Amino acid sequence: MQKPVVIGVTGGSGSGKTSVTKAIYESLKDHSILVIEQDYYYRDQHNVPFEERLKTNYDHPLAFDNDLLIEHIEKLLRYEAIEKPVYDYSIHTRSDKVIPVEPKDVIILEGILVLEDERLRDLMDIKLYVDTDADLRIIRRLTRDIRERGRTFDSVIDQYLNVVRPMHNQFIEPTKRYADVIIPEGGQNHVAVDLMVTKIQTILEQKSFL
Repeated sequence: MQKPVVIGVTGGSGSGKTSVTKAIYESLKDHSILVIEQDYYYRDQHNVPFEERLKTNYDHPLAFDNDLLIEHIEKLLRYEAIEKPVYDYSIHTRSDKVIPVEPKDVIILEGILVLEDERLRDLMDIKLYVDTDADLRIIRRLTRDIRERGRTFDSVIDQYLNVVRPMHNQFIEPTKRYADVIIPEGGQNHVAVDLMVTKIQTILEQKSFL
């Protein structure tokens, strides 16, 4: 039995990586495909006092439980089902709920730091970095956080300057060098998305003949 195709999609907050993921998913939905979001794999902090949880830096590599994520990807590669964790941001730790996930032929792994861990990179067939100018990323983040999350303008800007921007420069931007393909401007780059879909289809066809 051939292993599923694993595609890593990364980029900074507001870069459009989710749009790229959705575009690839929609173009391949006739195939067996699933999306695993790295955001679901923040560390379980039940044993950490709530006041300390409030200080969690969600843009730092140590915020993620990559050991569990790798374990789950390896199971999916063996066509075994997993139970994806659910993170509850209201209490800043993992929920008691899980989401059953069945294995598929294509796995899209999406998140800001999926290329930071060499162990994750080694599981990927294709690595994508969505590269968008910082001014567009902050505008998108402002719009999202104010409209969808009830944040104030000042709180979003403060978090961006003190956490998001330095973490991006230190940890996310450097992972660009590991990408097989760099996609400027996210899901709006239809040519790049179409090329990636064609490449994935070619890999799937090749695997079917092996």
